[in-house]
Amino acid sequence: MNTILFTVIVLVAVGVVSAVILYFVAQKFKVYEDPRVDAVAEALPAANCGGCGYAGCRNFAEALVGADDISSMFCPAGGNAVMTIIAQILGKTVDSKDPLVAVVRCNGSFEHRPRTSVYDGASSCIIQHALYTGDTDCPYGCLGCGDCAISCKFDALTMNPATGLPDVNDANCTSCGACVKACPRNIIELRKKDKKNRKIYVSCVNKDKGGIARKYCSVACTGCTKCLKVCTFDAVKIENNMAYIDSKICRMCRKCASECATNSILELNFPTRKAPEKKISLET
Repeated sequence: MNTILFTVIVLVAVGVVSAVILYFVAQKFKVYEDPRVDAVAEALPAANCGGCGYAGCRNFAEALVGADDISSMFCPAGGNAVMTIIAQILGKTVDSKDPLVAVVRCNGSFEHRPRTSVYDGASSCIIQHALYTGDTDCPYGCLGCGDCAISCKFDALTMNPATGLPDVNDANCTSCGACVKACPRNIIELRKKDKKNRKIYVSCVNKDKGGIARKYCSVACTGCTKCLKVCTFDAVKIENNMAYIDSKICRMCRKCASECATNSILELNFPTRKAPEKKISLET
């Protein structure tokens, strides 16, 4: 009986001493969390898309609270409205940023880019890109497996079975950049979102010389410089046999699209161009 009692007393004593030690250790090493972290986290959209550059909204909230200057930090899913609320919570200032939207810079549909082989393997753009050129001869064009659509958490991208290319829903796109990271061929780009979702961009990333590029795709950019010559805003650049239109500089005059001989410059959501008026001869 004395042995059992002694054992119980020892166990109780050990438990009490351990509890006291743990209490003091917890007090010594406890981590204080700024209550503003919860307020900022609640203001964020909880999308956890990673577009801000952090693992999730909670991590981004902690980074915002801990930063002395948040002007360079931005939540693409929440946009300027959310960042304004966060700035008010933290008593800091943020700069308004132009909204962005994902753009697919490849127009190599079944109509424009003939299929020359059949891919029989894992349905993944990354795997297919690592194995071979693709089911067309273009080493730069869209592979059509839909990695970008799978990566999108906002249903902003869907694969179009008629073209074999991804379509972007501008209304759903939050410019989180997940699709940009998912594309192994760097076809998808985040560009400035203009009024009425109007866009003008070169829908080609082929860096081969003109003749070779056109052999692969009938709407490939040949780097002919016609668009460069007519642009009065210096928004067009030619590099690596390919034209590029800077959406931050472009004024949507549409002159470049008219000059493009291969129709590789797309102009979307604009009014239909008026047909040129025919001159009437007064001679009899």
